[in-house]
Amino acid sequence: MAFIYISLLCLLTLASSAEIEVDDQPRVIRAGVNFASRNYTSILTVPNGEKFGIWMWSEMCPVNFYATGFSLRVEPNQYGNDDTALNGIRLFCVQNDDRRFVYSVESHTGHFGEWTDPQWCPTGTLSSFQLRVEPHLGIFGDDTTANNIRFRCSSNPTVEGRGMSWGEYGDWSDVCHNGGICGIQTKMELYQGALDDSSLNNVRFHCCTNNQQ
Repeated sequence: MAFIYISLLCLLTLASSAEIEVDDQPRVIRAGVNFASRNYTSILTVPNGEKFGIWMWSEMCPVNFYATGFSLRVEPNQYGNDDTALNGIRLFCVQNDDRRFVYSVESHTGHFGEWTDPQWCPTGTLSSFQLRVEPHLGIFGDDTTANNIRFRCSSNPTVEGRGMSWGEYGDWSDVCHNGGICGIQTKMELYQGALDDSSLNNVRFHCCTNNQQ
């Protein structure tokens, strides 16, 4: 059943791979799964992702494009109602630091919250990440799981998302060398209806190198 669900979501994503507007940025083209066959050298992971949900499909930047910016879909504090915190991560892919022509990739996202304004590396590409996660709170707790993310740029600055503050940051992932992050895959708990939703539980990113085609 999960495979059928993912397949249907992939088809919907492909069908909706159209141009979208991003505040204060040039027109962005939604890549969807159009470039999913791009070769990559490694996958970045962290050890503190939570256990709920399933791994969804991967989305990749076009060849010779790398992620240099990102935006988060975040549900704010619900003050006693069901909190989900981080619901999605959208990467912005450019070629040679030219931000006039941008592709976006995001895998599957949750249903709650709004997208934050894009944040960018001053120069270079996104090259490693750190995930802020609230651990499982037990059967009677309100699980939010992933709350926020930090990226390190290849030019060395660290850029933190505008997510929520529950939980703690875990260890940094390995680093993409001679290129950068070029794809994303999210682990999502599907919508639970009247039950406790945790939405995005974990994420992993693909590394591509400059000499790959």
